[in-house]
Amino acid sequence: MSAHRLFSLPALLLACAALTAQAQPTLADATSSAPTPGATLQGPALLNALRGGGYVVYFRHTATDFSRGDSAMKSYDDCANQRLLSPQGQSDATAIGQRIRALKLPVGEALASPYCRTMDHARLMLTTVTPRNEIREAQGNNYAGLKQLLATPMKAGTNRWIVGHGTPFRAVAGAPHLAEGEAAVIRPDTTGWTVVARIAVADWQSLGNAP
Repeated sequence: MSAHRLFSLPALLLACAALTAQAQPTLADATSSAPTPGATLQGPALLNALRGGGYVVYFRHTATDFSRGDSAMKSYDDCANQRLLSPQGQSDATAIGQRIRALKLPVGEALASPYCRTMDHARLMLTTVTPRNEIREAQGNNYAGLKQLLATPMKAGTNRWIVGHGTPFRAVAGAPHLAEGEAAVIRPDTTGWTVVARIAVADWQSLGNAP
């Protein structure tokens, strides 16, 4: 192989990477995370939509012990120095998971911020979960990875379940802020997303009932 070809290969790879990056859509922040008028789902329609799949369900983690903070944490695995789920938060995450299974809602992807409280919520709710750093990116970088997770379509028959934090979601999806344990049901469409419902912790017990 010639020296010229050896030199050109890295340059070619860099050029391909640049083209791939340019192909990714730039997603704008939404102005409100309230259910969109005309697209709102509730009662049996919401249950049937979730059973059919194609949605993203984004949770703010369930209730936490606010007497603790994250300022002294050394790593995501350092649970001793993080704010953790309270006993109520653990119970709520477990109960939501029981309802997800009882209602036969499909799980295509189960993702969580790598913090201990979000991983614990996701494991109690769905058992097997993949940590994803982009769900909890550092402030100031536009949460591009989170926006991609909200906008990337899912196949019919599967849903993407995400357990994250309130602040990143509000930054990209707008007010009103999610309460602890509240979920936003999102229809992704590649270049954005539409919020079709919000589900509080207490709402899971009656999910699917006529309004």
